[in-house]
Amino acid sequence: QVQLVESGGGLVQAGGSLRLSCAASGRTFSSTAMAWFRQGPGKEREFVGGITWNGGRTTYTDSVKGRFTISRDNAKKSVYLQMNSLKPEDTAVYYCAAGRDGAVLSTFRASYNSWGQGTQVTVSS
Repeated sequence: QVQLVESGGGLVQAGGSLRLSCAASGRTFSSTAMAWFRQGPGKEREFVGGITWNGGRTTYTDSVKGRFTISRDNAKKSVYLQMNSLKPEDTAVYYCAAGRDGAVLSTFRASYNSWGQGTQVTVSS
């Protein structure tokens, strides 16, 4: 299993940018897909985007396509979420998630078995 710690959240005005980081520990990080989820006030936790184990493919939910970018650095055991052109509706707690060893990229929450504690992102209008 992988241990995850997110950082980089904060308060930003609409149209601004933030970069979230997720630091991982554990042997399986470089061999598993990683993802970002978010949970807004009164909402279900939803998939934001994900990346394959080698960074070769990414996928995003429609509402963030063209604005958010996921990347990873396996040497540093880190995954990142660059968020541009932020909107008030992006306000949420953002969670980093790791799949099981060898897991393929998935948009389903149940596919991920390791989660960080979350980092708050607040976008003011």
